[in-house]
Amino acid sequence: MNEKDDSIFPFCCVWGIERANQGTKQKDIIYQNEYVTAFIASKWWPNNKGHVLVIPNQHFENIFDLPVDYAGEIHRAAQLAASAMKSTYGCDGISTRQHNEPAGNQDVWHYHLHVYPRYVNDQLYLTKGTQSDPDERSFYAEKLRSWIKENV
Repeated sequence: MNEKDDSIFPFCCVWGIERANQGTKQKDIIYQNEYVTAFIASKWWPNNKGHVLVIPNQHFENIFDLPVDYAGEIHRAAQLAASAMKSTYGCDGISTRQHNEPAGNQDVWHYHLHVYPRYVNDQLYLTKGTQSDPDERSFYAEKLRSWIKENV
């Protein structure tokens, strides 16, 4: 697979397509509107479980292609996810992260923004992510979905 091969798209759940493997599932979605979808990421870091990805519902490869109205909706959803995490996970802070083009470490060719729960000395940038279990993701997704339903 070359770096821009669209044949393996990890966010298919947005369009109702699920894979049999550990990939993203419909039940991982915590928030969705006509512009964006936010969901529990399938790749987890050991001390930052339950992080969220926010993606536009239309295909935009990276920040250079992203229209301003979508950018606003992405950050609105990221703010909702961050607030829900602070309230339900009890995390000490939040980090957002987004990559563009090969030199910027982009490895999925659809714009996406990471929202990580952060804890004192969590070593996020010193650890490696691994695939999570879909059933474990459900626990985190339900917490965030419930908070969003109650507070939006």
